[in-house]
Formats: sequence, C-alpha cells, structure tokens
Amino acid sequence: MINHSLEGKRVGALESRMAGQLGELIRKRGAEVMSAPALREAPVDCLDMVGELIDGISDGEFQVVVAQTGVGVSTLFKEAARLGRESELLTGLRKVVCIARGPKPVAALRKAGILTPVKVDSPYTTDELLETLSEFDLSGCGVALINYGERNEALSETLLSSCANLYELCLYEWMLPEDMGPLEALVRAVLKRELDAVAFTSQAQVKHMFKIAEERGFESVLAATMNSTVVAAVGPTCAKALAAYGVTPDVVPEHPKMGHMVADLSEYFSKARTPRP
Repeated sequence: MINHSLEGKRVGALESRMAGQLGELIRKRGAEVMSAPALREAPVDCLDMVGELIDGISDGEFQVVVAQTGVGVSTLFKEAARLGRESELLTGLRKVVCIARGPKPVAALRKAGILTPVKVDSPYTTDELLETLSEFDLSGCGVALINYGERNEALSETLLSSCANLYELCLYEWMLPEDMGPLEALVRAVLKRELDAVAFTSQAQVKHMFKIAEERGFESVLAATMNSTVVAAVGPTCAKALAAYGVTPDVVPEHPKMGHMVADLSEYFSKARTPRP
C-alpha cells in the first residue's frame, strides 16, 4: 500500500524523457507536481562516427566497447541501419567485450541482440565503471566509448592512459529545452520558496538549472535557497553535481532509480512529521 506522506506537498521535477512517469509516481503519494523539463536530447550528425566504429570493430582495432547510455546504444543501431550496416555492427559487437553502465544500456543492447553484456555494479557511477574496466588488461586494447549527452572527462582521461587506443562517440547532445518557460518558472518558484521539494534525475538537469541562475546573476542565492528546500537526487552522480554548486541533497536512494527516489522522498517527509518522543 502506497503511503501519502507527500500529501499537501508541492514537488518540482526536472525530468524530461520520463516526465510523465515521474510525475505519476509523485502524484500517487499525494503531492502536486511542478514539471519543468530541464534538457532535451538533441541528435548530432554521427553517421561518419558510426561507420568508423563498425570499420574498427570489423578490422580488429577495438576489442572493448563501453556503452554508458541506452539512448546512445539505440542511436548507434539506428544510424547503422541508415548505413545499411546494422547486421555487420551486431556481428562485430558479438565478437568483442561489451560493457554496459547500468540497466538502460543493458536493455538496449539486449534488444539489439547482445544478450550477455558485462554489467557494471550499482549505483552505476564512473567509479563502478572504472572498477569493472580494471578487471580487463586494456594495455594492448582498442576501446570504443559510447558517451551520453556530454563527454565523461574523468572516464576518458583514465582510458586514454590505460588503453592502446580510445575512440569516443557522442551520438547526441544534452541541450537546454526549446521551451525555457517551465524551467524558468521552477527556478522562480524555488527562489520564492513555493516548493517543498525539488527532484533531480540527472546531472545535466542540475547544470542547466544553475546555468539559468548564473545568466541572471543569482546562482549563489539559488544554492542557498535550495539548501533550505528538500532536495532529492536520483543517485550519487546527480548528488555530486549538486554538491559542485554548494547544494547538499537530503534524499539520495541506495538504488539510483526514480521509484526508489520518490519512495525515499516520501519516507523523508513521513519521518519529518513523526513527533519526537
């Protein structure tokens, strides 16, 4: 039975692709949702990159492929199909080590026909990914890295120093939303203390929210105000991004998933309402 510890609360949510699902999870617990999609996944011209990856796998240049994102994997196969080389890509990937950072790239790889990728342990941060990579001798290997919407500097720099050859693919970009109105309204609501909680599901949402604040000259005010508002981060990577702006999240679930985050947020308010003995 779902408790309603968020009854009467107003929660800001910055999720884009799964905004409906996150909103429904929050509303089921009694809260009003202020939805403000904070990013869009913008496609880039990546046919050449995909072609070079397929060539490299086929020619034996890459022995390891690292998938950080399900969207990246899906885009990879979509672009390979445009080139008429989808089956060639699938055949090649079955001959190399495929490492998947989290459930989403695992699901995307399995959907494409890669049924046994190497899985990274929860909470699927760069640390866990590097720990998984440390199990392989990369000194003589070529590694292809499928990035998410921006380059993972820490991961890329580590791989550059440990593998023989690194090829990076950025198949889409995280951009600000085309309609900035909802996000700007959410920032104003935070500053006016009209929200009881704000929920973040990616580091890019944090960066985009503070980018708006920085452009308007109230970045430090926003950080201070958020530290007096309940802040939920879906996982440690998101929490680290908030910390970089001076914000300490109140809720970070053990399992980095939206459902766990909302459940923990509800529990946080439930405990807050419980009188001390």
